[in-house]
Order: sequence, then C-alpha cells, then structure tokens
Amino acid sequence: MVKLSALTHPPRDTRDTLFLLLVIGWIILPQIAHAPIWVSVLAVGVLLARGWLAISGGPLPGRWLLAALLAVTLTATWLTHRTLLGRDAGMTLVVVLLTLKTLELRARRDAMVVFFLGFFVMLTNFLHSQSLATAAAALLALLGLLTALVNAHRPIGQPSLRESAWTAAKLSLAGAPVMAVLFVLFPRFAPLWSIPTDAMLGRSGLPSGMEVGMIAKLALDDRIVMRVRFDGPPPPQSQLYFRGPVLTRFDGRRWKAVGDDAHLGAALAAEPADLQVSGEPIRYQMTLQPSHRPWLLTLDAAPKPPELPAGWRARMTTDLQWMASRPVTDLLRYRAESYSRFRYGLAAWKDRPRRDIGNLLRLPQGFNPRTLALAEELRRQAGDANASTLVRAALKRLRTGGYRYTLEPGAYGQNSADQFWFDTKAGFCEHIASAFVILMRAAGVPARIVTGFQGGEFNSVDGYWTVRNTDAHAWAEVWHTDLGWVRVDPTGAVSPDRVGRFQRLRAPEDAIAAALSYLSPSLLARLRAAWEATDNGWNQWVLNYTQNRQFAMLGHLGFRNPSRQDLGALLAGLLAAATLIAALTRILWARRKRSRHDPWLRLLVRARHRLNQAGVSLAPQAPPREMLRRVQSSALPHELRQRLTDWLLALERLRYAPARTPPAVTLATLRRQFRQLSWPRAQNQAQVVHDPHKHERASVMES
Repeated sequence: MVKLSALTHPPRDTRDTLFLLLVIGWIILPQIAHAPIWVSVLAVGVLLARGWLAISGGPLPGRWLLAALLAVTLTATWLTHRTLLGRDAGMTLVVVLLTLKTLELRARRDAMVVFFLGFFVMLTNFLHSQSLATAAAALLALLGLLTALVNAHRPIGQPSLRESAWTAAKLSLAGAPVMAVLFVLFPRFAPLWSIPTDAMLGRSGLPSGMEVGMIAKLALDDRIVMRVRFDGPPPPQSQLYFRGPVLTRFDGRRWKAVGDDAHLGAALAAEPADLQVSGEPIRYQMTLQPSHRPWLLTLDAAPKPPELPAGWRARMTTDLQWMASRPVTDLLRYRAESYSRFRYGLAAWKDRPRRDIGNLLRLPQGFNPRTLALAEELRRQAGDANASTLVRAALKRLRTGGYRYTLEPGAYGQNSADQFWFDTKAGFCEHIASAFVILMRAAGVPARIVTGFQGGEFNSVDGYWTVRNTDAHAWAEVWHTDLGWVRVDPTGAVSPDRVGRFQRLRAPEDAIAAALSYLSPSLLARLRAAWEATDNGWNQWVLNYTQNRQFAMLGHLGFRNPSRQDLGALLAGLLAAATLIAALTRILWARRKRSRHDPWLRLLVRARHRLNQAGVSLAPQAPPREMLRRVQSSALPHELRQRLTDWLLALERLRYAPARTPPAVTLATLRRQFRQLSWPRAQNQAQVVHDPHKHERASVMES
C-alpha cells in the first residue's frame, strides 16, 4: 500500500520524477494524432507505470526486460512503416525511445538523456504543424523541461518547483532577444520543416477529380483553407467564387480534369485563351494554407499572374485556372487582381475543332437513361434548343420541383443524375452540379464542372475574409455561342441562401461549442474570431516571414541591393554588439553589486581611507575601536580627535549595541557628521609622523 504522505508530501526524488513524467506526457501529446495507435498505448502505459514505481518506491525494470521492450518496439515500427528510416518511422522511434528511457531513470546522467530527447521530440511536433497552438504548446514544454533541468542542478535540500520555474523563465527571457535577432536576420533558406510525406495529402480537398459525395464529406471539415484581404471594398458575397480545377471528362462515376491522366503541366498554356475583362479590378492579398497541390486559388477571373514570392512561377491553364510551378507545401502569400465582369473563350472556342466541342458533350454509354429522356423533353419544349432557353428551363425545374440542398442525400448509385432528378431530389452542391451538367450535355449544350470555394466569413477583428473547407463548392459553366463560357450555379436555384446570404450546411457542433452557443449565441463567434485573428497574425508575421520581407527590411535600413551577405554582416555586427553590451553590463552589475554592500561597512571603509590620508596608519580590516586608539594617539588637532572619538564610538554602538543607541543616531546622521568634519590641510598633514610606541604609551595612560 502507498502511504498517504507519499502522495501529499512526496520525497524530492518522487516529486521530481513525477514532474518530469508530466512534462514528457505533454510533449508526446501532440504526437498521438499522428503516431500509430500502439505508440500512444505504449507511451501512456509506460508513463503511468513509471509514475507508480516512483510513488510506491518499487524497483525499476532490469536490462533484459528493457532490451525485450526495445526489440518489440523496433519490430512494431518496421511492421507499421516497413522501414526504420524516414520521417514517420523516425518520429515513431524517437517517441518510443523517450518513453522507454524513463524506465531507467536512475541517475542525473539518465535525466540528461531524457531532457535532450525531450527537446528533440518537442521540435519534431513542428513537422506536423507550425500553427500558433503548436508553438504555444512547445513554449510550455520548453519551460517545463528547463524547470526540470534547473531542478536537477540543485542537488541539496528540496528546492521548490516554483523557484526552479522562475529561474527557467528568467533564462528563457534572457535568450529571447538573441532568438528574435536570429529569427529576423538569419538568412531564410528553403523551409526546414517541409519534409514531404509519401501520401502528400492536401488540406484544401480539391483534387483534380470529383466523385459525387466528395465535397459533402469535405464540408464536414472546418479547417481554414485561405485568408483574403481586399485592398478596397469587397465584392458582394454572391460573387466570391474562388476558381479551382475545371472538370470536363466523365466516366459515369467520376469527373476528371484535362490532363488528369498525364502530368499536371500538360494542361498549362502560355496565356489564357480569349479572356476579356471590364470594370474596376478587385485587388486582394491571399494567404493560402499548405495543400500539397499546385492550385493557386483566385477570384474569377484573374487575367494577370499572381504576384508570388521569389522562386515561384504561375501559369494559367486553358480552363482559366492559375497553377504554381510546384505544389504548395507551406504557407504561401501572394497578391492577385481579378475582375467580376469578364468574357472567356468566345472567339477561341469557335475556332476549336469539332472534336474538342464534342468532348464537352460526351457522356458514357449506359448511364442515366431517364436524364437523357428528360433532356429530349426539354429540347422539344424549348423548340429552338437555344443554350439560354435550356439553362432557364433546367433552373426552373430545380426551383419548382421540390429539390432540397442537404449534406446527407443518401447513397447514390451508378445512375447518380437519374436518382437526383427523379428519386431523392436532394443533394449537395456536387450532386446538383453534376446532374445539371449531365442534363445540359444530353440536351446538346457544351457544359463542364468547376470546383473551388464560394464565399467566406468576414473577421471583424483583423479585416480578413476566412475561407474554410466548409465553403468548398462546385458549379457549372455552359457554352453560349454568343457569350462564350458563362457561369451557372444550379445550387443557387435549389438553395438561394447558399450563394446569396451565405448560409452554410455545417457539421453538428461538439458539446463545448454547443453549450457556448446555447448560453450566448454571439460569444462563440467572438471567441472564434479573436482566436483566428491571432492565428492569422502568427501566419502573416512569423510563418510567412520570407526572404523577400527580409530584403525589404534591409532596404528600409538603407541597403541598396540587399543580399544574404548583407544579412550575415548585419547579424554578425549585432551579435558582436550584443556580446559587448553583455560584457559591459556584467562589469557594471558587478560594480553595482559591490557598491550595494553593507552601508555600515561602506561608511567604515570611507572613514578608514580618510584617516590614512590624514596620516593615521590603519590596517585594512581595522575595527572602530582600533581606529579610535590610533586617532587618540595621532598628531591630529585636539578638536578633530575629540569629534572623531565620539563619532567612532557612536558608529560602533550603532552596529553592535543598537538597543543602547539613541533614536536620533542613525547611519544617515553619522554619514552627515563625517562629511562635516574639518580636516587639516595637506601641508600640515605631511608633518604628522607616526610613532607606534607613542601610540601604545598614550593608550596605556588613557586606560
């Protein structure tokens, strides 16, 4: 049984071990979402077992058991990752090693290994995320490790963790200026954290193809895709269409983009085909989250390439989509200019071969027979089979036919368009867009699907528009012989609020969010806006601190053609200046510390020094009574000797008999009296001759 005192007042070894285990658990916690399940189970089990051994005082496992555990974990790592190398396997191993090392935590040497393994694992958390929350968790872990490290260097007694934590905080604050200088001036190379994974899965959720139901699943993800800040007034919400991949090929179940079967660069063109814009441009700044895709999301339509950082290039596809020269694996900020009024492809598609036009009418054989029949019916009703007439007829059917906009329309089978038009009459945006495009093609109207994001949410705290995965959208483009490609959003016919007033279908809130919404509907929104504004500031000023911004800063400092050499020179100069300032500060601090010595001793030293100047020879450590004897036997004037005698007796009494000292006699009074003493001039002082024997005779007679 464990005694209650071992829990309430544990010995220092137990307390320090439990604190270190708590810090290690905090460091490993962010890895749980990314590590294999067996790693999380092992880490929790080992840390709990080690904590129990610390409380109960039980013996630690032997070497053979530790060797067996290590062999098992190495085998499990190999079976999980099929390698012991690489990012994921390496992170699994380092977490396992840190956890197992706590089972042989016996001496300070073992603790040092745990400390530095903990620092390393703390840094590996940034391989998964560089968000503000990750940085805050790492800062707390850093303070915890430094507290444990300081505590380990205090071997005597039982120092409180509060004192060690305060020392760790002061050490962190002392190193903060150096860290800030290194962050601002150290040359920015390729991101150190962008180690690609095997899957290279994107966060934007916009692949080069679309299956019915895919975007509905994406809408359940509330993560941020991008942030937009307009230079002027933003366009109406109904015009916030951020263009992504354009899908033209349909095999009955999946829509694909041109060039999806080949390299993405096959779809790139030198310039957009026949894009004509009018009206005032919309200028804005885009901050795009990592997606591991080359899509550069812009508002429809952007005739000029986005202004990208150095080393990036952008080209437009024949479908009006901007793409980067490489996948976006890190936070990317760029500026763009778009126009809400444009015409696209009017002349270019007229000159296209009939084969290319036929590709936009092609439908797989044996799919959606009822939709094909519906298309024939619409053509008969329209008479002239004009594209505008057919589009209006289809939209009218969507508005008046009892169709619903929902995240859960049920399972769709092989004939997805038939099910939507005649059976379920319910779907999300990709269900509606896919069924609409199939109907248009069956009616002889060239049509295609455009995927991207529609809308966003304005954050009044920082002035940015936030676009999330919940804003993922799919709409249609229809070819008009007299207008070119025209955007048609059939979802707006089913649910006008989705496009107009911006109401979204969202996943159910968790318990905490639901409780906050119930107590105060606006509180959750305000808290969320404040947090996202803070996180956006972190993205803009920390994660997006690029080499261009470094050079721009050097330009403001007066450098004409900033370079990495200038950064290095400025960094070296500042570090040298900081070293010099630190050395001078240390010297001044030492002097100040000496000057802040005991004020009584300071006054005594001052009196001793003045008497030596007056010709009274005194030992360096002479006490007041010895100084008194020397003064009385000296050749100083009688009045000065008498005043010095009274002054030295009062100084001695103040130190060694304060209870017998009158209240009026204070150190300040004695200091003022000493300044008021009249000392002989220099020529008289030179005539004073010290006679040790005379001093002794005088002292004997006086005694």
